[in-house]
Order: sequence, then structure tokens, then C-alpha cells
Amino acid sequence: MTLGDTGLERQVLGMFADQSVRLVATLAALPAEAGAMAHTLKGSARGIGAFRVADCAEALESAIREGESPAKCLIELKAAVAEARAAIEAMLHRS
Repeated sequence: MTLGDTGLERQVLGMFADQSVRLVATLAALPAEAGAMAHTLKGSARGIGAFRVADCAEALESAIREGESPAKCLIELKAAVAEARAAIEAMLHRS
């Protein structure tokens, strides 16, 4: 998606890492717009190749839509985001 622009790639990955953590913290409170927020996170995660985050966000979105308890989905999403952030940090700090 960045057409080989390493600087842009680093910027996009850094933005995702920062925003995903804030979004997960907000989602933990289950605001009225939580389903839409999970949907947005799903798309962003797919866009950068963070497929586990995307799958967890999709599961959360579905749980909210179906009126199911989102607790397990939130735990899994938080873990997936932490894993993605660690991978992004490693990529950004490579020599």
C-alpha cells in the first residue's frame, strides 16, 4: 500500500501502533459506538497486515451486534494488539 516508500510505511505502522492501543482502551468501556470502532480497527488492521488484530476486532464487532458478552473478545483483541505493536516496534527499530 505504500508503494515501497519506507518512510511512509514507518509512519503508517507507527500511527497504527499508537491508535490501536488508544482504541482498545476506549473499547474496553464499551461505548455506544463500540461496534463501529471495532469495524474501523478491523479495516485498519487488515490494511497493514495485522490479521490477528483484524480477526479479533471482527469477533468483537459480531459479539456486540449479536448482543453477546464481548469480554473474551476484548481480552483477545488486547493481546493481539500487544503482539502487533511488538512486531511493529521490532520492524521500526531494525537497523
